[in-house]
Amino acid sequence: MNPKEVYLSKPWLKYYTEGVPAEIDILDISVPELFDRMVEKYGNKPALIFYGKQIKYRELKELVDRLATALADLGVIQGDTVALYLLNSPQYVIAYFATLRLGAKVTPISPVYTSIEVKHQIEDSEARTVVCQDILFDNLDKAGLHPERVILTSIDEYLPTLKKWFGKSAKAKACNGKQAPAAESLKKKGVYSFQELLKKYSPAPPPVAIDPRKDLAVLPYTGGTTGLPKAAMLTHRNLVALQGQALSFWPTLEEGKEVIMAFLPFFHIYGQVVVMLGGLVQGATLVLFTTPDIDQILSAMERYQASGFYGVPTLFEYLKEYEKTDRVNWKRLKLIACGADTLHESTIDAWEKRTGSKIFEGYGMTETTAVSHSTPLHRHKRGSFGVPLPNVKAAIIEPDGTGFLPVGEVGEMILSGPNIMQGYWKRPESTKEVMMEIDGEMWLRTGDLVSMDEEGYFHFFDRKRDLIKYKGYSVFARHVEEVLYQHPQIKAAGVVGVPDPAAGSLIKAYVVLESEARGKVSEEEIIAFCCQKLAHYKVPKIVEFRGELPKTDVGKVSRRELREEGEEC
Repeated sequence: MNPKEVYLSKPWLKYYTEGVPAEIDILDISVPELFDRMVEKYGNKPALIFYGKQIKYRELKELVDRLATALADLGVIQGDTVALYLLNSPQYVIAYFATLRLGAKVTPISPVYTSIEVKHQIEDSEARTVVCQDILFDNLDKAGLHPERVILTSIDEYLPTLKKWFGKSAKAKACNGKQAPAAESLKKKGVYSFQELLKKYSPAPPPVAIDPRKDLAVLPYTGGTTGLPKAAMLTHRNLVALQGQALSFWPTLEEGKEVIMAFLPFFHIYGQVVVMLGGLVQGATLVLFTTPDIDQILSAMERYQASGFYGVPTLFEYLKEYEKTDRVNWKRLKLIACGADTLHESTIDAWEKRTGSKIFEGYGMTETTAVSHSTPLHRHKRGSFGVPLPNVKAAIIEPDGTGFLPVGEVGEMILSGPNIMQGYWKRPESTKEVMMEIDGEMWLRTGDLVSMDEEGYFHFFDRKRDLIKYKGYSVFARHVEEVLYQHPQIKAAGVVGVPDPAAGSLIKAYVVLESEARGKVSEEEIIAFCCQKLAHYKVPKIVEFRGELPKTDVGKVSRRELREEGEEC
C-alpha cells in the first residue's frame, strides 16, 4: 500500500480494547438534550459537590432553566454569544447549560486575562452578555467595555454555611487578592445579580429548535502561532460526537456511577469538555474545586471515592514527589488521564514506581473539541500518546506540503472526524491555512510534528513553531527538554531557539534548579551533562537559570513567552 492507503486503513484498530468499536453512531441531538437525558435517569443523584455542598441533577436542571428564562427575558436570543468570565463554580455550569438551552453560544474567558485580552475576546466574539465573577468585575470595567448585560455572582453563593469563610480565601487565592465591587455597582444599568435572577424567574425557558450540525455551541479561544487569540467554532454536534467517541473508547467508565475530580479550569477546552461536560452527560458526580488546592483534592478523592482523575504534566510532576500523594489509593481509580502537554518519561517512571498505577496519555486541541487520541486501556506504549478515537482518521504529511509520508517518518499530523471544528470565527484566511480537502473530506492541519509507527500508535515530537533550525539541522525542543529533565537537580526546563545570523538559531535552555542546587550547579555542568546524551548539534549553547518559568493557563511551560524573550535580546 502507498502511504495514504496505510493511514486510511487505520492500522491502530487491531489494538483497540475489546468491545471498542471502529465507528459509532453520532446522536443527532443538542447538548441540552443530552443533559436532560441524564436528569431523567439520575435526577436524585448528586451532579455537583462543591466543598461539601451537593446539587442533584434535578436541582441543577431547575437552576439552569431559571437562568435560561431570565436570559431570554433580558434579551438573549438564539445565535447570541454569552461570555463566561468565571472561576470554576456551580454558577459556571448553570450559565453554560442555560446559554446553550437558548440556542446561544458560550465563549469562556480566562480569569487571569488582562483587561486588554478580555476586551479583545468580548469584542471579537460579539458577546453582549457577560456572566462575571464579582472579583473580576473591575477588570471587565477597566477594559472600557459596556456590554448590554453583566450578571454578577460570587463564589460563596453555593458554599455550605460553615464554609462561607472559605469563599474569601478562595477568591483571594484565585485572583491575587482582588476584591468584589461595591454594592453601588449592582445599581448600574445593565448589571444584574445572578441569585436575584434565579429567585425572580420560574424554570420555563422558551422552546428553541437547535440544529446540532449547524448551530454553534462554544467559541473557545486558542492562541495559535502568532497574533491575538482566535476562536474555534464548535457546534453541538462536535461536542456530542466527542462525548460518544470518548465514552466508547473507555468502556470501564459506567454511566451514572463515576465520581470525577473537577479542578481543571472550565475556561480551558480540557476542563470544559472532558471534565465538566464529559462528566455531566454520563451522569457522573463532579467534585468541584475553584482552585486546585492539592491537599483538598487528595482528601476529597478518598472521601468521595473518586474513580476518575484528569491532570496535566506539571501536576503529575509535583504529585510524584509530594509527601501526601500516598494518601490516595491510585490503583483503585478506573482512569488517571493526562492531557494538555506531553508527559516526561522521568515523570512516568517515578509515578508508576510510587503509586503502582498508570497514567493514560491523550492528545487533543481546541480545534478537535479537546481530544482526538488516547491510550488503549490494556496496551500502553512508552513515548506514544496513543491511537485515534473511533470515527477519527489521522495521517502524517509533509510539514510544508501535502504529500503523505511513509510510516515512521516525522511530519505534520492531519485529522478528520466529527469532532473537528468548523473553522475559525471570522477568520476565513486562518481557516484556509489549517483546513484542507482530501477526496471530498475536510482535514485539519494540526501544526504538530508527529510520526505513526507500524502498529498505528502516534508519537509526538514538537510543535512546528518550536522546531529549532541550527546550522541546517532540525532540533526538537522537546527532545532536549527530555534530557534536561533527566538531570537530578533540574526541576523545570524550557528550550527555544534564539536568532543567530551565523547559525540560524542557537539552542537556549531556561532551567529551574531544585532549591538545594541553586548556586552550586553551573551552566557549564548542564551543557556537559547534555553533551553526554545528545548529538553535538542538539546541545544547548546557552543556559539561563531562572527561579521560575512562564506557564500557560493549564500549567505547561510557555515556550512562546520564552521565545519572545529571546527574540528581544
